[in-house]
Formats: sequence, C-alpha cells, structure tokens
Amino acid sequence: MRRAAIRTSHGSPAGAERVAAAVRPDNTAEMTTRVEGETVVTTIERDATNGLQSTVDDYVVNLRVAAQLSDQPTQSNHE
Repeated sequence: MRRAAIRTSHGSPAGAERVAAAVRPDNTAEMTTRVEGETVVTTIERDATNGLQSTVDDYVVNLRVAAQLSDQPTQSNHE
C-alpha cells in the first residue's frame, strides 16, 4: 500500500474548514480529509504508485480551486 499525506495551511480554522468542506465530496474510499487548526490534512492510500500519483494530482487541482474560492468575499443576495 502506498500512502501520501498532503498538509496545507489556510490562515485560520474557519478557512481550513471551508476548504475541507469543499474537497471532501470528491474524496474516494481511499481518501480521508480532516482539519487540524488552520491546516487541512488529506491522506490518500492506493495500491500502486501510479494510482497514488494520479489521485494526488487530481486532489491538488481541486485543493487549489477550493482554496482560491474560500478566499473570495461572501456575497449576499438581499433584495
């Protein structure tokens, strides 16, 4: 079994929670995502190195988008 742990800091626990909530729906059965303070930790386990690499690559793309969007100001639609 191959394993990778990806740790990213997001400046605050609230920011980390937003990012984790955004990436969790894309997790496969081999992935877990948790928040430790201002850090999001995702662990990925796969049988083969090439499968692990592919999953990590996909996750990092999703993580970048989630982090960028979580930094955007919240907009409200009040009429």
